This record gives sequence, C-alpha cells and structure tokens, in this order.
Amino acid sequence: MMAEISFQSKLHTQKTYFPNLKKHYEMLFALLSGILLLIGWLLEHYLDHSVWYIYLAAYLIGGYAKAKEGWEETIHQKRLNVELLMILAAIGAACIGYWQEGATLIFIFALSGALESYATQRTSNALSELIAYKPATARLVVNGIETVVPVEQLNINDVIRIKPGERVSADGHIIQGETTVDQSTITGESIPVFCQSGAQVMAGTMNIDGSILVQVDKKSHETLFSRILKMVETAQAEKVPSQQFIEKIEPHYVKGVLVFTAFMLILPPFIFGWAWDVTFYRAMILLVVSSPCALVASTMPAVLSAIAFGARQGILVKGGMPLEQFAKIRALAFDKTGTLTVGKPEVTALALRPEINRERFLSHVAAIEHESTHPLATAIVDFAAREYQTAERPTVQSIRTQPGFGVTGRIDNISYTIGKAGWINQEKINAFHQMIATPPFAQESLVYVAVDDEVIGCIALKDQIRTDAQTAITALQKNGMATVMLTGDNKQTAEAIAKKAGVTEALSNCLPENKVQHLKHLQKRYGKVAMIGDGVNDTPALATADLGIAMGGGTDAALETADIVLVKNDLKQLVNILRFSRKMNRIIKQNIIFSLGMIAFLIINTFLGDLSLPLGVIGHEGSTILVILNGLRLLRG
Repeated sequence: MMAEISFQSKLHTQKTYFPNLKKHYEMLFALLSGILLLIGWLLEHYLDHSVWYIYLAAYLIGGYAKAKEGWEETIHQKRLNVELLMILAAIGAACIGYWQEGATLIFIFALSGALESYATQRTSNALSELIAYKPATARLVVNGIETVVPVEQLNINDVIRIKPGERVSADGHIIQGETTVDQSTITGESIPVFCQSGAQVMAGTMNIDGSILVQVDKKSHETLFSRILKMVETAQAEKVPSQQFIEKIEPHYVKGVLVFTAFMLILPPFIFGWAWDVTFYRAMILLVVSSPCALVASTMPAVLSAIAFGARQGILVKGGMPLEQFAKIRALAFDKTGTLTVGKPEVTALALRPEINRERFLSHVAAIEHESTHPLATAIVDFAAREYQTAERPTVQSIRTQPGFGVTGRIDNISYTIGKAGWINQEKINAFHQMIATPPFAQESLVYVAVDDEVIGCIALKDQIRTDAQTAITALQKNGMATVMLTGDNKQTAEAIAKKAGVTEALSNCLPENKVQHLKHLQKRYGKVAMIGDGVNDTPALATADLGIAMGGGTDAALETADIVLVKNDLKQLVNILRFSRKMNRIIKQNIIFSLGMIAFLIINTFLGDLSLPLGVIGHEGSTILVILNGLRLLRG
C-alpha cells in the first residue's frame, strides 16, 4: 500500500513539477550559468590560475537555448539572426583565452532572453485565463436522459442542463428554471444578473444558484466566448509595422555586421598598427555591441503588454496594428442605434386615422414586424403584446424586407407598407399629419404604416442615449478627435439626439451604402477615420473605415469585421484605447531611439579602445533588458 502511495506521489510530482520546469527552463539555465560564472571567478581569484572548464560548463548550460534557437532559424528559415552573432562572439572570446568574458556574455544574453520569454508569457496570461473558463463538456438532455458530451458535439436546438456552480456550456436561452449568472468573464460586470425563462445566457459565464435547462442557439465555435478567444489569439500573432520592418531588416543587418567584423579582423593592423591579439579582441567586442538585440526587443513586449492590458479591461484588439493606428485617428463616426443609444427603443406614441381600429391595427403591424430583426420592429411587437395580451397574431403572407427602409407584408388580402418616411410618399405623410392634427415629434424615430399608398398610422419610438456616451464623446473631443453620428433617422430626430450626445456633426437618412460614402468623405476631410457600430448594416462602413470598432453586444457580422471590440459595450473605453495607444507608440519610439543610440555609443567606444568585452556585454545586454522592462510597463495600462 505504501509503495502504491509513493508511486502515485511520484506521478503527481511529475505532472506538476516538470511542466513548470519546461516552462521556466530558460531562466533556470540562465541562473545556473550565472552561478557557474561566479564560481569560476572566485576560484580564479583564490587559485590564481584559469578554470576554463567551469566557464565551458557555463557556456554549454547558458547558451544552449539561444544556440538552439539561432541554429534552427538559420537552417530551417535560411535566415541570419542576432543569436548567431552572440554565439560567434562568445566562441571568439574563448578562442583568444577570454573565457570569463565569453561566459559573462553568455550569461547576460541568456538572462535577457529568459526575461523576454517571461514578458511574452506574462502578456499571454489574458488568453490563458480565458481558456481556463472555456467549458469542455456539457450535460446534454434527450428525452429526460442526461449525458455528458464534449461541447463540440452540441447542435443548435439541443437542450442542456446547467447545475449550480457550473459554467454555461453554450450560448442559448433558458427554457426551464431561473438562476443568477455571473457574466464577468464576458462583460466584466461584477454584479451577477438574475435570469429566468427566455433569458439569454452565454458560454463561459458562471451559473450561481439555480438548476436550469438551456436551449442551444449557437454551436461551440460560434459562441461569443469562442470568438473572444480567437480574437486574442489573432492579436498576439499579428505584428505592428515597426516590428515587421525590424524583422525584415534583421538578416541584412546581421550580414552587414559579419562583413564589418571580417574587415575589422584584417584591416586595423595595417591601418592603425594594432597588434593581432588586440585586433581580434576588439572585433569580438564589435560583434557583441553591433548586435541589434535591443532593437529587436523594442516593439513586441510593448505591443503584447498593451493587448493583454486591453483584454483585462474588456477591450479586444485584433493585433498590434489596430492599436498602433488608433493614435492616428482624427475622426470617429458613431452608428446611432445600439451604439450611441442603448439599442432598446420603446414606443412613445401612436397616431391613427379616425376610422382605424387600434387593436386590429396593432395586431396586423406586430404580425408583420415580428418577421423583422430590427430593434424598432422588436419594440413595436413588444408594445402590441403589452397592449393586447390576448390578441391572436394573424397569418402574414408575402413578407419582404428592405434593409434601411422597412418591411412589406400581406394580411387578409390587405398590403401593408411599414417603414421610414423616405420609403413612403411624402405628400401622403403630410396629408396624414394634417388629418390627425398632431404636433410633430421632435426627438422620436417615426415608423409609418401605409395601405394602398395611403398612410393610416404613425408609430413614434424613442431610444435612450447611453449613460456613458456624452462623457466619452466629450473626452474624445478634448483629445482632438472629431465625432460624427451616422443614422437612418430623419434630420430633425438625428439633430436632437446628436445635441444630447454631444457629437460634432450628425448625418441623417443614412442607408448602409450611404454610410460608406459618408465615411469616404470624412476620410478626405480628416484623414484617418474610425467607425463604431453594432449591426449587420454597419459592416460595410466598418470595413471601409481605417479602423472598425464593434460593440460587444453587436451582431456576429459586426464582431467579425471590426478591428477592435468593446466587450462591455462601454464607450468610455474608447478614451482608454486612445490613451494606451499613444503610450504604446511613445514607448516603442523610446525603445528604438535608445537601442540605436546605445549601439552607436558602444561602437564608437570600441574604436576608441575605451571599451572592454565585459563592459560591452553589460552595455549591450543591459540595454536589451531595459527596453523589455520599459515595454512591460504597459501591463499596468
């Protein structure tokens, strides 16, 4: 029995310890190399003779990871790299008897590489934390029988059970039971939400206190949670233009350094009268200090840190390029419904011709609008349901939707046209208003209902401005950014909402194609323009803009098209994006200027003869560590 326990204990140790060893082996090897370097220095100090074999051990242990990395990149990718330069410099130092200096080079180079790996690991934590919340299995219920299956096997309309304390396995809606759901993993909102039959729940959120049955609405790869994971993965793989440029010139730069070092090995004895051993020593110093390690590390840690910070704040950026570009945006175009407004309009008034029956009118209009997914249509259907709960919905025929305008349908051989003013004869609208003698609606969106080209009714709806919209817009304008609202509403309604939200300009009566044209005009006026929206009709504009931003509660099409997603639907996060976009660009510039300046300084001192190999190593690798640490500052925002 004891032997069995001991064996299980060993298995547990292997499972927990060795993954950590693999994860941190670069740092462990670097530190072990440093310990050997210290031991070698102490022994030489007290024994007064070389202990090159200890330094050789430091070479092999500390240089293994970087030598392997440099060799594989050179062989497989046919690409010269900085790792190759550093290994050659260390070998060259050993060849002329400078074992201690070469071991110092290996130690600091290995340490800086381990720190860079640590920086990358830290910035990958946002993805790791999200993956930890991803459900692997689901309780599938079929004919009352419950079976645990992988979430990938779930299909739309399947029914799953979520018990208290379990994570929701798929996006869907509750069909039985009620509970409280912690949605902080998706929305960042710390206050749990009470959900009952009909409420939507999202994969990855936590079911707190009730057992519920959920009907699946989306397959596992289509859930909001899966899209978020994909966005973060894509973001971490994409490189900013400055990083792409550095990686493009790196092999050419390394070739130049090797050629320059070759001349340095041959010419100085003839030109400057240097001894051959001095020439070789300074050539090795030149090989070290000319290496662009700091330059290579000047961008990626900063970009990944900024992306990781954004993910923790509920801002998903699809790569470093959109984040770098945001600081260059000069105008931001807002969609109205669902972006500047909450996206849940309510009916505020109903005007009908005197002879029209109110109940029959609402039942017919609601039946037709029920076939539409537009927020205004949903509001009308909900209003009719509240007004006449017992009314039966009539059968609708010949439904046709015209995006940006409205919908037509046929009930009891009567053809209805329901939509905005621009789709219905304006003279008929004017005649209707004169007949009902109602004052014009100042801030409402108006939906007209016509039968045989005669307007029989008008429905006024109003959406609420987001509480954070005005604050965000004011802050963006203070930072020099113009704000424009694009909406399909009429001019009077658009101007009223624009005034309340505080945007610089309002463009009304916008169809999807109009939004694209307006964006192109804005780009000519301002230069770089971003677009923020949430609906399918916003996707052409999101794609046309220099930068597309989607609200997290928006449609799949908008989320896929956008470069940045505001998971929490919080417009104030736009100001945060602008702030750390500028900070990221500033840090990258600081790193590039500092690393180039340090390389120039060390090369000049090499030729002046004032620089020893240990000082060259410290200056070169120290600058690399500094730019990495400078980039990691963005983890704090």
